Amino acid sequence: MQKEAIVATYRIETAIPLEQAAEMIAGEQSSGTFLPVPGETEELKAKARAKVLEITPLETVSTPSLPGSKQPDVNAVRQQAEIRIAFPQDNVGANIPTLLATVCGNLYELAEHSGCKLIDLELPDVFARRYPGPQFGVEGTRKLAGVHDRPIIGTIVKPSVGLSPEQTAALVRELGEAGIDFVKDDELMANPPHSPLKERVNCVMREINDLAERTGRKVMYAVNISDEVDEMFRHHDHVLAAGGTCVMVSLNHVGFAGVSALRAGCELPIHGHRNGWGMFNRHPMLGIEFTAYQKLWRAIGVDHLHVNGLQNKFCEPDESVLRSLKSLQEPMWSGYHAMPVISSGQWGGQAPETLRLGGTQDVIYVAGGGIMAHPGGPAAGLRGIQQAWEAATAGIALDEYAKQHTELRQALEKFGGRR
Repeated sequence: MQKEAIVATYRIETAIPLEQAAEMIAGEQSSGTFLPVPGETEELKAKARAKVLEITPLETVSTPSLPGSKQPDVNAVRQQAEIRIAFPQDNVGANIPTLLATVCGNLYELAEHSGCKLIDLELPDVFARRYPGPQFGVEGTRKLAGVHDRPIIGTIVKPSVGLSPEQTAALVRELGEAGIDFVKDDELMANPPHSPLKERVNCVMREINDLAERTGRKVMYAVNISDEVDEMFRHHDHVLAAGGTCVMVSLNHVGFAGVSALRAGCELPIHGHRNGWGMFNRHPMLGIEFTAYQKLWRAIGVDHLHVNGLQNKFCEPDESVLRSLKSLQEPMWSGYHAMPVISSGQWGGQAPETLRLGGTQDVIYVAGGGIMAHPGGPAAGLRGIQQAWEAATAGIALDEYAKQHTELRQALEKFGGRR
């Protein structure tokens, strides 16, 4: 095997022997195919065929997790397992699209498997030499936002769509005057006819720049520039010229090559929104785990990555959210630090557990309805979350802290019945 290899860890399910199933993936995704071909000599296989490194059996199941798999026997038991496969780096080069075709390609469609999920990736240093990583990361983001030693607290413009540029700017002004650190466009809002990006940016940045002149504090506004590549650069340049300090992209829809192109010419932090994530991760035996997913985006150079949130409004359990949060705290190639974004159904009530279980305040804590739907209005919603984090940091129970903090008390009364 080559000194530098790409090692992929999978969770698989199959009714055939595990060794055979693992070798099938290794062959199909490197030098082999479903039939022997004359060119696949022993010499070629020695340098180009992927190698199965490890097989760890897990539980057995009586019915296939996914449809369309071959079933050698109607009573066949399906064996799940974790396998590690090393792919020669020389097959791929430092090329993330081809890497994905290798570790996330046709192996998902093999009929011999009734489940296959990429769990983790180990990437050789050649990828660090090709891909630049985050330009701003945690430290650069904190510097631009002017926030240190606590979470960056933010919100999403709501309603997601329908507001005019002027209405959006008025909302941002209210939130900025209340002390918000970070505001982002919703992923549904980019450059629509009812709120053209240039007009929206001009209106919002006028308020942000005015507030910065008056207070010395500049709100970070993540403008959703998701679009075709040439358009994204035009959007980016307009945000930069207007004094903006962040751009946002829908990662799964702009794509790896699109975001990589943006990173090459970007002068602002890239806020990576993972909307559509359920396509990749919702099924336990199909897709990709965040542990592997986030490494690819960090290599390309995304500065902020969404990880969902505790007690979120979606289907992801807390333990999965915490694995995602922890994975972003692990350095890649001694760096490549990206900032986790805690979002999805958040309000102040999750702050203590987020801090205790997540073990860090280096997060952007984003609440949409938790701020906008507060009974005292958006400004009071923001103060309630700020107070919750103050209590969490000081180790004071929220109920106790709320006795002297009206906005937190109102938030507990309004949202406290949620899971």
